[in-house]
Amino acid sequence: MQFMLLMIPKDYRNMPSDVEPDPKAVAAMTRFNESLDKAGVLKSVNGLTPPSAGARIAFDGDRATSKHGPFAGTTETVGGYWILDLKSQQEAIDWAKKCPASPGDVIEVRQIAG
Repeated sequence: MQFMLLMIPKDYRNMPSDVEPDPKAVAAMTRFNESLDKAGVLKSVNGLTPPSAGARIAFDGDRATSKHGPFAGTTETVGGYWILDLKSQQEAIDWAKKCPASPGDVIEVRQIAG
């Protein structure tokens, strides 16, 4: 089974598009990602730019409109993800608990359908 772990960093929605991550946090996350790879469970991992650098497309019938970030009213936003090949949701939860996340961060665990 494959699971997507979605990193939802605290206050990421308000970050400027040119934010530079803390080098110590990057090093800790790199070690975590390497442990996933060494365990043979990592399929994909990527970080995402803040919403201020993104766009959203809304659909209304045959009409699609786009809006560039940041996005008003957003309380949580995905900052990155991992795709892991695991035996169970509990195993995904166990890996997520090992992540060197910052206080206030959240990781959502979702099984990939299909």
